[in-house]
Amino acid sequence: MDYISVREAAQKWEISERRVQKLCEESRIDGIQKFGRSWMIPKTANKPIDLRRKDNSSQ
Repeated sequence: MDYISVREAAQKWEISERRVQKLCEESRIDGIQKFGRSWMIPKTANKPIDLRRKDNSSQ
């Protein structure tokens, strides 16, 4: 399986790197793995729904 970094996921999903890290910490992204202090995110992973927003139609 191919993986991308937090930085690459942030650019792909148009959100901050810190937000991607929080999603990883909360196990909201399927298939993530932690390698040392870094997160490995599957290339095929979808952006999780933002539970902070009532209206997620902008995604």
